[in-house]
Amino acid sequence: MSGIIVVGGGIAGSAAALALHKAGFEVTVHEAHPVSGADIGAFLTLASNGMQALAQFDAAEAVAAEGFELTAMNVLDAEGAELASVPLGDVEHPLTRFRCLRRAELAAALQRELTRRGITIRHAARLVGVDDTDDGVTARFADGSSAEGELLVGADGLHSVVRSQLVSDARPEYAGQAVFYGYTTEARPPHTDGRITMVRGSGTAFGYAVSPAGQTYWFARVPGPALTAEEIAGTKPAEWRERLLPLLRPDSTPTADIVAATTEILMATNAMHLTPGLPWRGRRTVLIGDAAHAASPATGQGASMALEDAVVLAKALRDSASTDAALVSYEAHRRPRAEQNMTNSAQLTASRTTAVSPDTTRRERPSTRVDEDVQRTLDWNTPLQAAPDVI
Repeated sequence: MSGIIVVGGGIAGSAAALALHKAGFEVTVHEAHPVSGADIGAFLTLASNGMQALAQFDAAEAVAAEGFELTAMNVLDAEGAELASVPLGDVEHPLTRFRCLRRAELAAALQRELTRRGITIRHAARLVGVDDTDDGVTARFADGSSAEGELLVGADGLHSVVRSQLVSDARPEYAGQAVFYGYTTEARPPHTDGRITMVRGSGTAFGYAVSPAGQTYWFARVPGPALTAEEIAGTKPAEWRERLLPLLRPDSTPTADIVAATTEILMATNAMHLTPGLPWRGRRTVLIGDAAHAASPATGQGASMALEDAVVLAKALRDSASTDAALVSYEAHRRPRAEQNMTNSAQLTASRTTAVSPDTTRRERPSTRVDEDVQRTLDWNTPLQAAPDVI
């Protein structure tokens, strides 16, 4: 097969292009944004399974140069008492350790790899339609241009145009929490290098980590009505800060002082998710990442799930006799794991917990250590095992 069109040049799309290129396919990336499709403000934790997925298409070292390592996590209650302290993921090797980094840093690192490997990424290419037939697929863009290929990979995120071509009414829904996040060099919270602290506060689920340079990265998940588009676009950091502080001040934790010290970079958004069970594929079209299985951020697995998708899709196309068989194999291997994460995230969001004690981690989160079955599925040199058809 040749001529694979990837729509979306963010984390999922860039990763898919790198993996498909390694598998020997001709691939072109089409990104709607003029420069980058990444969220310029938010940060994420990339788990061990995500780092191991990156290693399969030789991008782990490039990503490990960004952000900073996380090797442990502790959990505090609203009074500041420690509920749990646990190691994070596979800490034995630097390239399998959790990393904390901005979404834009991860996307940029992957896009640099696209350029280095000679993979074309076309910016300002906003998809408006898809013609999906048995013989091939055509992507139509807002500037009047088009691209033809044998397969189109929809990696265009939460508000996917590709998904809307498969099912018109599959829109993301509010998950019940607003998410605030920010950065400050002025806070001095108690911390240990390489540790992220989760606080189960009385009004928020809060998390923070301090970088080696002394910058505190933090988020707060707050249950309640969805923020309006006007609020998200027009509210200044000082106004967000004054909205958050009354929720944090009653607790005996570092959270209020962290937010009070955040004067310039403080943002907010809504936690959104999709409903499990949506179609992932057409005749020559397939969805990956948030376009297929967007989850609320409670489990911290969104980026890692997208990176796993990239590896499995490339392997399925490499190892299958036909495009149709490859898409069936990809979905059979990925849907159960990705949709379990969707369910877990929704449950954790509804329960207002961070789900990070040893017991709830085992019961409610996808494993952050790569178990043997997932390891075999991700391992580049191991052919995909036969998988049952997806109904």
